[in-house]
Amino acid sequence: MRDLKKKDKLVEAAGDAYGQTLTLQPLDVCSDESVKQCVNSVKDRHIDILINNAGIGLLGPIESISMEEMKKVFETNFFGMVRMIKEVIPDMKKRRSGHIVVMSSVMGLQGVVFNDVYTASKFAVEGFCESLAVQLLKFNVNMSLIEPGPVHTEFEMKMMEDVAKMEFPGADTDTIRYFKDVYIPSSMDIFEAMGQTPEDIAKCTKKVIESSRPRFRNLTNSLYTPIVAMKYADETGGLSVHTFYNLLFNFGPLMHFSMTILKCLTCSCLRRRTISPN
Repeated sequence: MRDLKKKDKLVEAAGDAYGQTLTLQPLDVCSDESVKQCVNSVKDRHIDILINNAGIGLLGPIESISMEEMKKVFETNFFGMVRMIKEVIPDMKKRRSGHIVVMSSVMGLQGVVFNDVYTASKFAVEGFCESLAVQLLKFNVNMSLIEPGPVHTEFEMKMMEDVAKMEFPGADTDTIRYFKDVYIPSSMDIFEAMGQTPEDIAKCTKKVIESSRPRFRNLTNSLYTPIVAMKYADETGGLSVHTFYNLLFNFGPLMHFSMTILKCLTCSCLRRRTISPN
């Protein structure tokens, strides 16, 4: 954890495992020294499975986002992952065993309006891992991407509410109106209709790390499969771009109605289905 002072909830959930099969170490993925010290604290530096889960979001009109804020997202989401992988793969290669699991996102496969920088960081994650996975196979080290869609957390919903109240200097009034009055309500509809729980993502991750032949890409939400497939159905990119444009700006009320119906029909069952890694 970056701050061990915030460990109370985790320690409580761990119960008797804490201090036995679970230990906590300070770790800031944005610091080379912190990463090295954390890995060195593990006995013989022997790590069988690395799960890269650190990440931050960034939402809003691009004109209002500073370059420093953008760099911070990449420093955590992309370079933080790279630091961890660089530190563990020499030992994994020597042992010719290991599994690297990276928490990516469907936004690493499909761009989402007003999530430009976050999406870019996840596209970078996907490209890096897809390239490295080929080399690691030669050393019997597996690489797996976990690709959730919307996930219900208090943090996500609070962020949406807070962002809706913010000012966006530098952005024109039409863009701000589209963001606050069209995108935010649509996003909340999608989270309600299609969102999974953190437990759903954990179950999928558990299946992946226990699999004898783990898949490289693992979409956790079956409702997102056709959305991702639409992108690959048209190599020009026009199909997905124009479909999302029409859904958001031309058929907003229809989309809201559709998400409401979907929420009623699925009754949480379909939303929680995960694609089996086997």
